Amino acid sequence: MGPDREDGTMPDSAREAELLDAERTLQAAQLAGDVDALDQLLVDQLIAIGPDGRPHTKQDDLAAHRDRRSVVQELVEEELDLLVVGKTGVTFFLGRVSGVFEGAPFAARLRYTRTWVHDDPHGWRVLAAHISPV
Repeated sequence: MGPDREDGTMPDSAREAELLDAERTLQAAQLAGDVDALDQLLVDQLIAIGPDGRPHTKQDDLAAHRDRRSVVQELVEEELDLLVVGKTGVTFFLGRVSGVFEGAPFAARLRYTRTWVHDDPHGWRVLAAHISPV
């Protein structure tokens, strides 16, 4: 979508629609184990705090999917809210996630809070994330 306003900026509703699409694309990439799509959706500087409280980098996340140490078998969205201010967005996902992590099966109800940044060459990408069991 191109700019809609006289000042060349995009209206918040258009950015919100793009962020919603990016969040759903990310969920699909997690479920498919699509490393290339994840690579495009995460900034190189990503820091994600996992349910164990430990920080993980983009490289950690991509390697876990690539090596099949992280396999998402089910991802069911129960709630999804979002907030956009300028070129920063936050998504608040609540849902059921199950699969295999480091060889052990898991099933949990999780809340993901993701901070996204938008730039014209890449669109929306995740800068930071926090994952908590609910």
